[in-house]
Amino acid sequence: MFDLNLLGAVGSQRKSLSGIGSPYRLVLIIALAILVASFSACSGADSKQQQAHAAAPRPVSVSIAPVQKQDMPVYLSGLGSVTAFNTANIKSRVDGQIMQVAVKEGQTVKQGQLLIEIDSRPFQVQLEQAQAQLSRDQAQLGDAKLNLDRDTALIPSGSISQQQVDTQRALVHQVQGTVNNDQALIDNAKLQIAYCHIAAPFNGRIGLRQVDPGNIVHATDANPMLVLTQLDPIAVIFTLPEDVLPSVAQHMKRATLTVDAFSRDDQTKLATGKLLTIDNQIDQTTGTAKLKAVFDNKDSQLWPNQFVNANLLLETRKNSTVLPTAAILHGPQGTFVYAVKPDKTVEARQVIVSLTQGNTTAVTNGLNPGDLVVTDGQDKLQTGSTVEPRAGGASGRPNASPAASGTPGT
Repeated sequence: MFDLNLLGAVGSQRKSLSGIGSPYRLVLIIALAILVASFSACSGADSKQQQAHAAAPRPVSVSIAPVQKQDMPVYLSGLGSVTAFNTANIKSRVDGQIMQVAVKEGQTVKQGQLLIEIDSRPFQVQLEQAQAQLSRDQAQLGDAKLNLDRDTALIPSGSISQQQVDTQRALVHQVQGTVNNDQALIDNAKLQIAYCHIAAPFNGRIGLRQVDPGNIVHATDANPMLVLTQLDPIAVIFTLPEDVLPSVAQHMKRATLTVDAFSRDDQTKLATGKLLTIDNQIDQTTGTAKLKAVFDNKDSQLWPNQFVNANLLLETRKNSTVLPTAAILHGPQGTFVYAVKPDKTVEARQVIVSLTQGNTTAVTNGLNPGDLVVTDGQDKLQTGSTVEPRAGGASGRPNASPAASGTPGT
C-alpha cells in the first residue's frame, strides 16, 4: 500500500526537476521510484507483522503451585461432644439443716475435701442413746452368763434340772442378740453423722449451687445441692462410619492413636488426646459407631457438652507426592492435572489420587516433585495453551492441614 504523502512529495520533486537536463532528470526519477518502492515494501511488511501479532493467542493468567514430596498424615474426622470424665450430683443422704457450704461456685476441689455440712446433732443424740442401751444390755448379758455358769456347775449334783440350764442358755443368747442390735444402732448413728459431712468423691470443679446455709434438705429431694464435674482429664465422644472401624481397630493394636479436638468452625485446635476405646455396637440408623478419646484439660479448653470436631490420626504415609487439591480435575479419561512446562505451556497429565486430606491430595503417578501444576484458571486451558502465572497466585507450599475430613486412599 503506497503512502499518498510520499507520492505527493515525489510529484513535487518532479516539478522542481523539470528544469534539469534530460539525462540527469531520468536518473533522479529512477532513484525516486526505487525509494517509493522500498517504502511501500517496508510498510506492507509492518502491516503483516501487526496482523500476525494480533492473531496470536494471549497467555492465560493462572495460579500455579509446586508438587512436593512430604509425609502425609491420614486423618479420620467425626463430629463429637465433650463429656465430663466423671460427674456427680451432690445430694443429701439424710434429712437436716445445712450448717455450712464449704466451697464456692466454680471452685476446683480435691477428692475428700469437705463440700457441705449438715446439722448432725440429732444423730449425735441417737448415737448416745444407742451407746447407753448397749451398756445396759451388756450388763444383762454378763449377769446371764454368770447364772449359766452356776447352773451348769450344779448339774452333776442333781440339784438343778437340765431344762433350767437350757432355759438359762437361751436367755444368754437372747441378751447377746440385743447387744448386737445395740451395736448396729450405734454404727447406724455414726454413719448418719458421717453423711452429714459431704466430701468430694473425686477431683473436679464445682458448678452453680442450688442451696444456701440454713435450708432444710431431705434424702428424697430430686434436685442436687451441687454438681461436681471432673474436667481434668476430660472425654470426647465422637462418631465414625462403620466402614473404617476395622482399620481403626487394627491400628489400635499397634499403637496408641492420637485425637485432635478442633473448635466448632474447625479452625482452632483446642487439645490433643488419646483414643481410649470403641463402643461395642453400631447405630443402625446412622451406620456409625461411637469412639471415646481422653484429653488432658489443664488449660480448660474443653467443657462438658461442648461441640467439637475430632480428628483421629490413623497413620502417616512417608514420602508422598502431594499437591493442592484445587489442581485435581475430572474428565472422561479420569483424573488429571494441567502441568506447566518450562516454555510456559501446559499439558494434561493423568494422575491417580491415593488420598485427599483437606486442601492437600497425594497422587501415585503422573507427577514428580518440583513439577508445577495449575491450581486456578483451568477452565480456560487446553493442552498447548500458554500461561502467565498470576501475581500473588497459589505458588507456595500445599496446605496439609487436617482440619477437613479425609478418607484413606483406595
